[in-house]
Amino acid sequence: MNVKYLFDRIVSFMGLVCLSPVFLIVAILIRIKMPGGPVIFKQQRVGQYGRLFTVYKFRSMKVAGEGTTSIASTEENRITPLGKKLRRYKLDELPELWNVLKGDMSFVGPRPDVPGYADKLKGKNRDILKLKPGITGPASLKYRQEEDLLNSVENPQEYNDKIIYPDKVRLNLYYLEHYSFFKDIEMIVCTVLGRKMRYAGEEI
Repeated sequence: MNVKYLFDRIVSFMGLVCLSPVFLIVAILIRIKMPGGPVIFKQQRVGQYGRLFTVYKFRSMKVAGEGTTSIASTEENRITPLGKKLRRYKLDELPELWNVLKGDMSFVGPRPDVPGYADKLKGKNRDILKLKPGITGPASLKYRQEEDLLNSVENPQEYNDKIIYPDKVRLNLYYLEHYSFFKDIEMIVCTVLGRKMRYAGEEI
């Protein structure tokens, strides 16, 4: 994983430097369009080996009640118009480059969960805690429309817990057991371009 380590550090640093004008523009827009709250949203997430760390994102929701749930559909009524655009183009996740530079996250890996999910896994499923959380990954690609999917079912919490989350665990275990740096690059490219790819015997 040495190549992965070096890639994460070098590219995250370059990203923070090169995208600094974008950071500034987004921060100004949040101040103008969503006054009364912080520009950066901070939340405790479960990291590698189950250790908690603070994840950083651009704020996309109203301040009241922000960050109290992990189910995307229940957050829908708190997302602002600007926040929807930031999420659509993944601009809200740009501050996570700082998490990658610090070593809390990687570019590719399982999405960092709030406590109560990954840290509660048992048996072989806990092996995914060996991985650093990622900005993108196989589960992120497959469920890139997760909010829309959860909004379409009658019981989003139950559907997430019984269908989506176990499938994410399966994909992340496959990622751990079949790691490929070249697949990492492909996933990053597909994330940026909004394309699909073949992985673990399916199209994600």
